[in-house]
Amino acid sequence: MTDNRATLEIIAPTIDEAIEKGLADLGLTREEVDVEIMDEGSGGLFGLGSRQSRVMLIVKGITESGGEPDSTPEEDTTSEAKPWHASLDDTAEVKDDANVVDVAQSVVSDLLYKMRIDDAKVDAYLGDPYGPQQRIPVHVNIYGDDLSILIGHRGETLESLQYIARLMLGKELERSVPLIIDVEGYRSRREQQIRTLTRRVADQVMQNGRSQPLEPMPANERRIAHMELQEDSDVYTESAGVGRQRKVVIYPQD
Repeated sequence: MTDNRATLEIIAPTIDEAIEKGLADLGLTREEVDVEIMDEGSGGLFGLGSRQSRVMLIVKGITESGGEPDSTPEEDTTSEAKPWHASLDDTAEVKDDANVVDVAQSVVSDLLYKMRIDDAKVDAYLGDPYGPQQRIPVHVNIYGDDLSILIGHRGETLESLQYIARLMLGKELERSVPLIIDVEGYRSRREQQIRTLTRRVADQVMQNGRSQPLEPMPANERRIAHMELQEDSDVYTESAGVGRQRKVVIYPQD
């Protein structure tokens, strides 16, 4: 089974220095990550031909479906109509402060540099208030040529990138911040694809009177499907399955 947890690769003169640097970058403790040693490094002969150590820090607490843990079960159907905000941490308020935008842009740019993504452009801006507390999210858009490596299968890499960047941003600002990262408009395109697919399958369910599942999706994408049909009187939706195989099932109304 593929491990889709958020990771950060660090290179330093020694393994201990690499681990220490990675933990500092993420703002995490040693207990909050798993460490995979990619290259122990070498001092070389008389200092010649030396090779630095390389380690991979793997952040604990990321589910197999990619992104953050699925903390809301079948409540997918009752999430408010802001699908890409639904998994945000609601523990602090983002103020209308240009410094927040600047820090977010700097954090993501620095993270891309550490990932050796050198030709990407990063733009950040404040989004619209959402939720009962009217929190203001920070949006970061990444542009460039052939950035599919930052998206991954069904956006799993993008969710991990967003998770790590949010940890780093929270450390810099010393408070939790709602952060939404997109790459070349992927999120809006994917949302439209899910809505189109959901509506097409719902039409089939209404025609043949039999339930039909959608493809497996992470929680944030399932919410989009649920919300697309929440006002439809002819069908209703439920989530079924576990882990990577969790999916939305569309049923005909009795």
